[in-house]
Amino acid sequence: MKPQATRNKSGKRAHASPDDGASEAVAGGDSVQTAQNRHVAAKPQTRKAKPVDAPSARAVRHHREHVKQEKVVRDTFTMPREDYEQLAVLKQRCLDAGVAVKKSELVRAALLLLASEPTKRLLAAVKAVEPVKTGRPPKSK
Repeated sequence: MKPQATRNKSGKRAHASPDDGASEAVAGGDSVQTAQNRHVAAKPQTRKAKPVDAPSARAVRHHREHVKQEKVVRDTFTMPREDYEQLAVLKQRCLDAGVAVKKSELVRAALLLLASEPTKRLLAAVKAVEPVKTGRPPKSK
């Protein structure tokens, strides 16, 4: 029986001579056939799958939390420097309270607050905001 050539790490076949097993058999006192059988890889044992009655609580929680996320939209807008600095002040207040937030999260929180207000208060807040010229600000030199 001719031994099978196996591939090494580079993907090339290793050289196998027909008497590889014979030299080991002579040294160990075994027959040629048993020495060659040692080189043959054992058949991997397969495990039987256990039937699962119900998913674990962790799997249920993970599935519930990872419901399809909403697609996000990237947008830009212009605001006065004072309002932009107010975002930094609000971020610092959140950090002092132990919560790290992003600017976009602050804007979204403000939207939630405005959405919960009655229409009269919403219009009053909109009127209190100074209109800003749209577009990119001029480059400062």
